[in-house]
Amino acid sequence: MRADGKAHRGVSYRLPIHQRLSNALSNDEFRIYYQPVVSLSTNKIVGVEALLRWEQRDPAYASPDTFIGQAEASGFIINLGDYVLRGAAEQMRRWHDRFGPRFKLAVNLSARQFAHHNLIKSIEDALRFARLAGTHLEFEITETVAMHDAEESIGIMRQLKQLGISLALDDFGTGYSSLSYLKKLPIDKLKIDKSFVRDIPSDENDLAIVSAIIAMAHSLGMTVHAEGVETQAQADFLRDCGCEYAQGFLYARALPPADFELMVEAAAAESSALEAS
Repeated sequence: MRADGKAHRGVSYRLPIHQRLSNALSNDEFRIYYQPVVSLSTNKIVGVEALLRWEQRDPAYASPDTFIGQAEASGFIINLGDYVLRGAAEQMRRWHDRFGPRFKLAVNLSARQFAHHNLIKSIEDALRFARLAGTHLEFEITETVAMHDAEESIGIMRQLKQLGISLALDDFGTGYSSLSYLKKLPIDKLKIDKSFVRDIPSDENDLAIVSAIIAMAHSLGMTVHAEGVETQAQADFLRDCGCEYAQGFLYARALPPADFELMVEAAAAESSALEAS
């Protein structure tokens, strides 16, 4: 039996990546983890970003960057994207029923998903099935996706906004952006890439870049969200510059749903204790 199992896994590893991903989805090998998003002004959790993990034994595909990249290249990202959106929306409904509607769900949209003809219907179906309002959903789109065909992108974004969905420009500063188009995009939030956050407050160049991004975003009526926050010094600098939101290891890694719930409950208990003292 053990030898047969090894042989079976060997055959599985030689399958095309599209088939392996399809098998993994059918076999329930994917899990959705949630990384908290924190308000820098209150230090409270205000949202979560849904992140996909693949529970399988091949280290070559263990990294999300690897298998999601393969899924994008093969076209299977449409299936995975629907899986994440539906699963995360249903989880958010459960959390709203348990904790109240205080969290916003952030989901990444890949280039293929963004351009797919069935995008709006898939989103409407997921929201309806989960009984979740569009106002509790935020889509993250990279600069590269948004600027690829800016006029068409603006049209798609406006359709999403009509559903009440918020839009965030992800990994800002790492793609090719046009400021003339940036001001036209119906974006609510800029997410500062972690590569600019990593060396603040020690690196003067990064300090200047981050400060400029925050000022520019605010001048365009957008909020700012910093990724990869790992130290209190980084969080303090970002808050003092007016950055509204942050996520990173300072607060928590991406967590399974049960662990996120424990974190929320612990934060609520701590808040109640402080109010009582």
